[in-house]
Amino acid sequence: MSELSFEQMLNESFKTIRNGEVVEGTVIDVKEDEIILNIGYKADGILTKNEYSNDQSINLKDIAKPGDTMEVKILKVNDGEGQVLLTYKRLAAEKGNKRLEEAFESREVLKAKVTQVLNGGLSVVIDEARIFIPASLVSDSYEKDLSKYADQEIEFVITEFNPRRRRIIGDRKQLILAEKAKLQEALFARINPGDVVEGTIKNVTDFGAFIDLGGADGLLHISEMSWGRVENPKKVFKVGEPITVLIKDINGDKIALSLKFEDENPWLTADEKYAVGNVVEGKVARMTDFGAFVELEPGVDALLHVSQISHEHVEKPSDVLSVGQVITAKVVDFNGEEKKISLSMKVLEAAPEAEEFIEE
Repeated sequence: MSELSFEQMLNESFKTIRNGEVVEGTVIDVKEDEIILNIGYKADGILTKNEYSNDQSINLKDIAKPGDTMEVKILKVNDGEGQVLLTYKRLAAEKGNKRLEEAFESREVLKAKVTQVLNGGLSVVIDEARIFIPASLVSDSYEKDLSKYADQEIEFVITEFNPRRRRIIGDRKQLILAEKAKLQEALFARINPGDVVEGTIKNVTDFGAFIDLGGADGLLHISEMSWGRVENPKKVFKVGEPITVLIKDINGDKIALSLKFEDENPWLTADEKYAVGNVVEGKVARMTDFGAFVELEPGVDALLHVSQISHEHVEKPSDVLSVGQVITAKVVDFNGEEKKISLSMKVLEAAPEAEEFIEE
């Protein structure tokens, strides 16, 4: 029986390895772009920065130090230079895929940081396994610019799991909808018509404003924004501002809001302010052929009939008055139940003297 050479004995003292095998190694050295490990083989193992992680911003010297042990996977037994190429991220991705598969089957809510903002959605990574969240599943409403999610931690569920096709899809939208449904149920359980609640202005249109009440939106119609008139809601309300509103009505999932608080109703004291005989000032708000409507205060208008403008004949109010003009008139009629007030300007004028006719 022939004796083995020293080199043969040395080689046999090392274990054999093959591509794809998972081994444990001890860190020998850490360089800027690679980690060198003793894996119990005749050649050292090389773990490059690219094969450690997809995140190239990491510093390998912050990750490992000599003496640390690491579990790695054999990528290539001989790289052509007698070294063994290793990978950590692919092993982590396999474990990550297993983790995601379990989350997919159990519908577990996951949390991860957004690593990339793409044209079509967001990319997140869990244990080196990449999940794609399409733009349509990022939120419950369309968002043109997804850049605000960069580096943010978000929650989602896995709705499609197909690692062979590298297709792992996450969904954040359904979590938002579920939370909103929960908040909506709680909101409708506690509010009633007549309640005064706090909200946030969400959107302003020409016909009103939508107020976020924390679970559902309510509509503050332009006609309910003031006891007076609001010509342009966008000049009065700003998105994001807090607001206190009155719940006027609830019809199914629709909530009608108002800023016409009853204790601020100007008609509560109108009978004293505008009693018959009182001389008042007001601003011409609008005109018709039969008269002008005069705003005495926000929410209280009075009619100045064309026949009460002057002792002289007036064909139309617009012949002598203009919108926005401040006039002084006397209250000649007050009807609180019907909220009607009549004014006269001519009673404050001296009546013209009658012309004398002399017979020749």
